[in-house]
Amino acid sequence: MIGKGHSISSTKVSISYGWNQEKEAEVVLKEHLAGDTPAEITEEFKIIQSQNERCHNNTLSFIVSPSIEDGRDLTKKDLEEIAKKFLKEMNLQNNQSIGFVHRDKAHTHIHIYTNRISFDGKAYNDSFIGKRSQMAADNVAKELGLTRAREKQQEKLRELKNLRQEIKILNDRVLQTRPKSLDEYMSKMKAHKVEVIPTINKSNQLQGFRVEYKGVNLKASEVHRSMSGNRLIAQISQNRSFTRLKEAPKSLLIMNKTVQLSTNLTTRIAKELIKGALKALDTGIGI
Repeated sequence: MIGKGHSISSTKVSISYGWNQEKEAEVVLKEHLAGDTPAEITEEFKIIQSQNERCHNNTLSFIVSPSIEDGRDLTKKDLEEIAKKFLKEMNLQNNQSIGFVHRDKAHTHIHIYTNRISFDGKAYNDSFIGKRSQMAADNVAKELGLTRAREKQQEKLRELKNLRQEIKILNDRVLQTRPKSLDEYMSKMKAHKVEVIPTINKSNQLQGFRVEYKGVNLKASEVHRSMSGNRLIAQISQNRSFTRLKEAPKSLLIMNKTVQLSTNLTTRIAKELIKGALKALDTGIGI
């Protein structure tokens, strides 16, 4: 099961999408609400949201997706249970929420819209809400005996073991040439038929990399831990300097475009630089 979540401001538009009859939408959850249309639900949300006008993105949008195989057998009651347990995992069981199931595609999934503002006017902390949604969905799947996203991913990686080893060998070969920029690294990987694709969010922040090889697209870290963004950037950044870097770069030039590094990525790069410095001390290499 996969969970996704983020904060939104377009409450009515989003709920209308969830209620879209062309997608065979069916209400599977309604908590602390009485309305029967997107407009009525939105107005009920607004009454509570009026207590906290400082919060702009005052609605939470979640998608909970059981595996295709599990989704075929889940009843409306099963989906309601999943939605309620998911909200409890997110500590949102006491907030206004409405949930819809969409069965218009092979992959049955639930859209949940929750008022970010509680009845006492407090805004729910949405820090790392995407990651927390993943964890909540995984916990629900584990509790209900459903297929967990982690299990599916591990199975996929096992099936691609030989391909991942090929990519890792090519990566090591390129790194041995000591590329001095990400563009140089990416160009040399491309010469080996491996496409390295930067993952850049809407805020122009680099979050990591994906690789595409022989028609398969994976996170670089799924190929091997040594290919995670923080390790690649730390190693390549060091190639540009005669002395060891003391702190992580805040931005990088990729494909003639300057991108910022996410706070999470910068922190992990800094840890890699510290590890490298300690290793250099242990081996007697000058810093």
